[in-house]
Amino acid sequence: MNIAIEGMHCDACVRRVRMALEKVEGLAIRDVKVGSAIVDADAAQQAAALEAIQKAGYQPHVSV
Repeated sequence: MNIAIEGMHCDACVRRVRMALEKVEGLAIRDVKVGSAIVDADAAQQAAALEAIQKAGYQPHVSV
Protein backbone atom coordinates (compact mmCIF):
# COMPACT_ATOMS: atom_id res chain seq x y z
CA MET A 1 0.00 0.00 0.00
CA ASN A 2 1.33 3.42 -0.98
CA ILE A 3 0.45 6.19 1.44
CA ALA A 4 0.77 9.89 0.65
CA ILE A 5 1.28 11.82 3.88
CA GLU A 6 0.56 15.52 4.23
CA GLY A 7 2.46 17.55 6.79
CA MET A 8 5.82 15.76 6.66
CA HIS A 9 8.68 18.20 6.10
CA CYS A 10 11.90 16.74 7.51
CA ASP A 11 13.81 13.71 8.81
CA ALA A 12 12.23 14.12 12.25
CA CYS A 13 8.81 13.70 10.61
CA VAL A 14 10.05 10.55 8.88
CA ARG A 15 11.24 9.12 12.21
CA ARG A 16 7.94 9.99 13.89
CA VAL A 17 5.89 8.25 11.17
CA ARG A 18 8.21 5.22 11.10
CA MET A 19 7.94 4.83 14.89
CA ALA A 20 4.14 5.08 14.67
CA LEU A 21 4.01 2.44 11.94
CA GLU A 22 6.37 0.11 13.84
CA LYS A 23 3.71 -0.13 16.56
CA VAL A 24 1.20 -1.69 14.13
CA GLU A 25 1.46 -5.43 14.70
CA GLY A 26 2.26 -7.49 11.61
CA LEU A 27 2.80 -4.46 9.35
CA ALA A 28 5.77 -4.74 6.96
CA ILE A 29 7.29 -1.30 6.40
CA ARG A 30 9.04 -1.11 3.03
CA ASP A 31 9.90 2.60 2.95
CA VAL A 32 9.18 5.87 4.73
CA LYS A 33 10.36 9.19 3.34
CA VAL A 34 9.19 12.79 3.46
CA GLY A 35 5.62 12.81 2.16
CA SER A 36 5.07 9.07 1.75
CA ALA A 37 5.29 5.54 3.07
CA ILE A 38 5.07 2.12 1.47
CA VAL A 39 3.85 -0.79 3.57
CA ASP A 40 2.63 -4.34 3.04
CA ALA A 41 -0.57 -4.88 4.98
CA ASP A 42 -3.87 -6.70 5.07
CA ALA A 43 -7.11 -4.70 5.36
CA ALA A 44 -7.06 -4.48 9.17
CA GLN A 45 -3.41 -3.45 9.21
CA GLN A 46 -4.08 -0.82 6.53
CA ALA A 47 -6.71 0.82 8.71
CA ALA A 48 -4.41 0.63 11.74
CA ALA A 49 -1.51 2.14 9.75
CA LEU A 50 -3.62 5.09 8.61
CA GLU A 51 -4.85 5.64 12.16
CA ALA A 52 -1.29 5.47 13.54
CA ILE A 53 -0.15 8.12 11.07
CA GLN A 54 -3.08 10.37 12.01
CA LYS A 55 -2.31 9.97 15.72
CA ALA A 56 1.29 10.97 14.96
CA GLY A 57 -0.08 14.27 13.66
CA TYR A 58 -0.12 13.80 9.89
CA GLN A 59 -2.82 13.38 7.25
CA PRO A 60 -2.49 10.07 5.33
CA HIS A 61 -4.11 9.29 1.99
CA VAL A 62 -3.92 5.93 0.21
CA SER A 63 -2.42 6.59 -3.20
CA VAL A 64 -2.72 4.42 -6.27
